[in-house]
Amino acid sequence: MSTYYVDMNLTLSVEREVVDRARKATAALGLSLNQAIRNYLEELADSSTADDDIREMAELSRGSKGRSRGWKFDRDEIHERP
Repeated sequence: MSTYYVDMNLTLSVEREVVDRARKATAALGLSLNQAIRNYLEELADSSTADDDIREMAELSRGSKGRSRGWKFDRDEIHERP
């Protein structure tokens, strides 16, 4: 079995001003605009889905030993402003 990796060209429509500002921002990071976009797409593709996050939260909740010591959320306290 062989694995082949194929690069794909992607065409985007972006306003010139946005591209110019993005190029400056990525240059400050030591990246090309192309590399920054590639990094973002890879990160986006590898990120977990909301369903994965919900499943993980449910598992963590089931395994929790509950250390609130009787403390409960108080709506007024949560919304209290200094």
